[in-house]
Amino acid sequence: MSEPVIYQLLPTDSGHQIGVATLNSEKSLNALSQAMVHSLSAQLALWAKDRSIVAVWLQGAGEKAFCAGGDIRAMYDTAAANPGELTDAVEQFFTEEYRLDYQLHRFPKPLLVWGSGIVMGGGLGLMAGASHRLVTETSRIAMPEISIGLFPDVGGTYFLNRMPGHCGRFLGLTAYNMNGADACYVGLGDYLVNSNSRDTLLQGLTQLPWQSERSHNEQLLSVLLATSARAVANDMPSSTLQQSQPLIDELMSADNLIELMQQLQRFETELPWLQRAIKTALAGSPLTAHMVWHQLSVGQDWSLEQVFQQELIWAVRCAQKGDFVEGVRALLIDKDRNPSWRFATVGEVSNAVMAELTRSPWQQHPLQRIEESAL
Repeated sequence: MSEPVIYQLLPTDSGHQIGVATLNSEKSLNALSQAMVHSLSAQLALWAKDRSIVAVWLQGAGEKAFCAGGDIRAMYDTAAANPGELTDAVEQFFTEEYRLDYQLHRFPKPLLVWGSGIVMGGGLGLMAGASHRLVTETSRIAMPEISIGLFPDVGGTYFLNRMPGHCGRFLGLTAYNMNGADACYVGLGDYLVNSNSRDTLLQGLTQLPWQSERSHNEQLLSVLLATSARAVANDMPSSTLQQSQPLIDELMSADNLIELMQQLQRFETELPWLQRAIKTALAGSPLTAHMVWHQLSVGQDWSLEQVFQQELIWAVRCAQKGDFVEGVRALLIDKDRNPSWRFATVGEVSNAVMAELTRSPWQQHPLQRIEESAL
């Protein structure tokens, strides 16, 4: 059986080492499994304390994807077999995934993610926490939870709320596929480089004059990566989100979710990308739509710790009482793409239902000490 994550050490000219971690499930587009989470979390903890390690590079096996999302099949199986119950498998997966995401955000050394190809859901959770996020002309980045009855988790409450205008609301409700330029525009990517430059960049990292100070090392990296990005800037795609910001803000402006959905139903456009986005929003889970509206309303000023703590409550509740099981069935198990959502429209979702989905099931929260676990 192959290792869930492959680790390498690259020696540098300065006498240090760079840790390289490769998510090793090319067949599944490097879907994030619990084994991957365990392995990566443990190795990062070791590298954080190893003085010879000056930086970490995280990538996915193959050329198609960094990480296409969480490996949710096991969670689906246990949730479907125990309807209405809070199962250990669901709680454990989300708890450990979010703890890893937080660990990445708080990693004490430069952490680079090679976000080429598909980066979705749980993969975006990994990338969001890196100090240096590289995207390419092949990057395809999205939070597609509206179609599986979850919500944009893995820190989505934090990073969606910090995007320009109503881009966060648009991405959460429509599952729009961003390119690399879009990701840089909304703050999820830092450098747009050529997909063929990975080996050259890794070699360049080994030749930098690394020191022990993080600020010095991050500056070295930033200069190297910015130079690489500038060299290919004219050949890279442009950002549709940036060009369409006024249109997105107009489309997503509403006082409540029902009004917003009515706007989407009435809206007419000849833009194929926007047609797909609106169609996805209208066909998605009404519960997820409410969760997106909720998380972007209540979580604007939350700390990263608060975000992961609250998202864990919402995630396990969506699996226990929401549309998660049905959404995964329709999209990934039976693949009929015809989900029977718990509610037909957003107008049918009551305040009582939302209170049920956002109420903690624990007396002691599993991520109560998430700050300590990241040390």
